[in-house]
Amino acid sequence: MVKLYGFPSTTCTRFVALICKEKNIPYELIHVNLAKGEQKQPAFTAIQPFGQIPYIDDEGFILYESRAIARYLIKKYPSDGTPLIPSEPKAEALFEQAASIEAFNFTAFVAPIIAEKVFNPYFGLPPNEERVSELLASLLPKLDAYDLILSKQKYLAGDSVTLADLAHLAYGTSFYELGADFAEVFDSRPNLVRWWKDISNRPAWLAVKDGA
Repeated sequence: MVKLYGFPSTTCTRFVALICKEKNIPYELIHVNLAKGEQKQPAFTAIQPFGQIPYIDDEGFILYESRAIARYLIKKYPSDGTPLIPSEPKAEALFEQAASIEAFNFTAFVAPIIAEKVFNPYFGLPPNEERVSELLASLLPKLDAYDLILSKQKYLAGDSVTLADLAHLAYGTSFYELGADFAEVFDSRPNLVRWWKDISNRPAWLAVKDGA
């Protein structure tokens, strides 16, 4: 069984758990106590030298970085659960295009907004609202492009859901739940919100949304 070392509510731990659920891969969550700084202890950094979560132990094979873990699990179990990375060359190229869109036109802006609005207060630090406003201003035209893409197809890489779509869920849910003004960013774009409601109501996500 895959051992997932992480913290139940963190974005990247839930992302890996989501992929396990989509692929019907059993996993055991090994709780890393972030409050006590376990991820920075020598025993942890000997395995994950950056002192970050999550990582997996798959029968002795150690892997960290959630995107790498997701791709590994999908490719190891290609016939199980949902096929999330296409193998046909053109379809795979469109998937890679969508994956780049997610990384550089969505998460690059949403992740630091979540860091300011959620993580900073958790650690007793005030959010930098000026930075949040700047990031949001940069994000809005990116989401206009999303709305255009999704007016022509069901998902970012075509008419089948892929890893590129699911990679939006952890940070996107935190963003959407920041309040009405943030939810409106999605809700005001009809094709974007149709897609968002689709992926955010997938059973696999609902199973891990509140904790891996």
